[in-house]
Amino acid sequence: MTAARTRRKPASIRTLWAIAKSPELHLSDEDLHAVVFRETGKESMKKLSQGEINEVARVLQSMKDSVNSSARTKRTDTGGDARTVQQRRKIFALTEELGWNDDPRRIQGFVKRVTGVDRLEWLNVAQCEKVIEGLKAMVARQEQKEAQT
Repeated sequence: MTAARTRRKPASIRTLWAIAKSPELHLSDEDLHAVVFRETGKESMKKLSQGEINEVARVLQSMKDSVNSSARTKRTDTGGDARTVQQRRKIFALTEELGWNDDPRRIQGFVKRVTGVDRLEWLNVAQCEKVIEGLKAMVARQEQKEAQT
């Protein structure tokens, strides 16, 4: 029993233009011609053989894929574990009571010291509980100190 294979259409000059003008690359005409010249040594795309067109298409596709992967791996302040959203809100409320909201490095440093995790968004449920309890103790000490004066 042989499996039916679907053959991929060979790349064309039109394919090269489509990849080059994709939202990820936005290559200008000159940039595309520079890539073609770098890969094949030919200045005209009309003079490319099918093998050269395939090679340029592969290079352009890998450029496009590398843009996509670097965009996905960027760190952001949003996101994080969906299970800890309420806990992170509590942490931010406690930092407001402590007066730390003017400098996010303070809470990041505290989180790093208490849990060993660099970012608040990366904490799991147990680590969030540990941070919350530490912040509650700090708030209580601050209130006790204010009551004494």
